[in-house]
Amino acid sequence: METRDLIRILEEVPETRLRILDLCHELVGEDGTVDAEKVAFYSSELIEATKEAEQYSKETREAVRCLTELALSSF
Repeated sequence: METRDLIRILEEVPETRLRILDLCHELVGEDGTVDAEKVAFYSSELIEATKEAEQYSKETREAVRCLTELALSSF
């Protein structure tokens, strides 16, 4: 596989917006600290968003592993 082909493929990968990032903004109080009441209120969403982020992380590590293997096999 040519480098330009790999770049083209990677450019087609859609952007991923993780819910955990948006939730983090929701959990901060006016004074800039984490608001415990908001954490309790959003607890089920936090659990799901954390699972989503962990899965994304796992998939990203696998993609990096595959790309590294591909790069090393080209030499």
